[in-house]
Amino acid sequence: MNLFITTFESVAVLLGIGLIGFWIIRRRIVPGNVLGFLSPLALDIALPSLIFVNIIQNFSPSDSPDWWQLPLWWVFFTFVAAGLTFVFMFASKKKTRREFAISLFYQNGIFFPLAILASMFPDDPSYTVFLFLFTIFFAAFFFSTYHFFFGKKEARILNWRRIIHPVLVATILAIIIKTAGFKDLIPNPVIQIFVLLGGMTIPLIMIILGGNIYVDFHKKGQLQIMELTKFVIIKNILFPLIFLNILFLIKPTYHIGLIILLQSAVPPVTAVPLVTERSGGDRSIVNQFIVASFISSLVSIPIMVYLFEMLFTAS
Repeated sequence: MNLFITTFESVAVLLGIGLIGFWIIRRRIVPGNVLGFLSPLALDIALPSLIFVNIIQNFSPSDSPDWWQLPLWWVFFTFVAAGLTFVFMFASKKKTRREFAISLFYQNGIFFPLAILASMFPDDPSYTVFLFLFTIFFAAFFFSTYHFFFGKKEARILNWRRIIHPVLVATILAIIIKTAGFKDLIPNPVIQIFVLLGGMTIPLIMIILGGNIYVDFHKKGQLQIMELTKFVIIKNILFPLIFLNILFLIKPTYHIGLIILLQSAVPPVTAVPLVTERSGGDRSIVNQFIVASFISSLVSIPIMVYLFEMLFTAS
C-alpha cells in the first residue's frame, strides 16, 4: 500500500502543477500566447539538460552492462502498442478515429515516469537513467511518424531539425562522454548549469500543459462523454493490463519491466493536440482525451504499479 500512496502522490504533484498553469493563464498573470515561446525552452533546452546531467552523473556502463538493450525494449514496446492501437481504434466512432488512435499510440513517456521513478527510488537515480536510455529515440520517432495518422501530404515533409532532436543529441553525447571516460574533463560549473536548467523541466512542461488546457477550454466543443469513457477504459486500463500479462509471460528484468509498465499506463504525450491541429485534425477532442486520461491516471497508474509489484520482486 505504501507503493500505491507513493505513486498516487507523484501523479497528484504533476496534476497539481498543471492546475497552477491553468490558474496562471486563467488569471492572466501571463498571457496565453507566451506558452508557445515556453515550449521550446522546456523541450529543447531544459529536458536535454536534465537528460545530459543525469547520464553524466549517474550512468555507469560497468554496473549496467545491458544498458544498450533498453532502446531495443522500446522498439518492442512500440510494436506492441502499435498493434493494440490498430485493434482498439475501431472502438471509436469514425469521425474521431484518427484522433482516438494518435492519442492512444503516443504516450507521455518521459515526464510521468520520471516523476514516479524519482519518488519510488529517491536514493537510486539509475532508474531515471534507464528511462532516458529507453526513450532515446522517442522524440525523433514521434515527429517523423505522427503525420501517418492523418495522411496529409504536405505534412509528410520531414523536418530534420525536429527528428535530430536536442533530446537525442544530448543523450548520445552524454553516453559517449561517459563511456569514453571524459566526464572529468567537464568543469563543475558547467555541470551545475545543466543541473539548474534541467531542474525546471517538469514544472515548466506541466505549467505549459495546464495553460494550454485553459486556452483550449474555451473552444473545447461538445463534450463527448461516450468517446472519453471508451478512451479512458482502453488507454488507462486495458493497455497496462495487457502489458502486465505480456511482462508476466516474458519476464524481463525488474527495471525494464517497470519502465514498460509505466509507458503503457501513462496518459498521451502533451504534444498530440499541437500536431493534430497541424495535420488538420480535431484538436478539441484530443484535448478532451488528454484531460480525461490525466485525471483518471491519478488512480489508474498507482493501481497498475501496485499490480506490477505483486507480480515482480525488485532485484
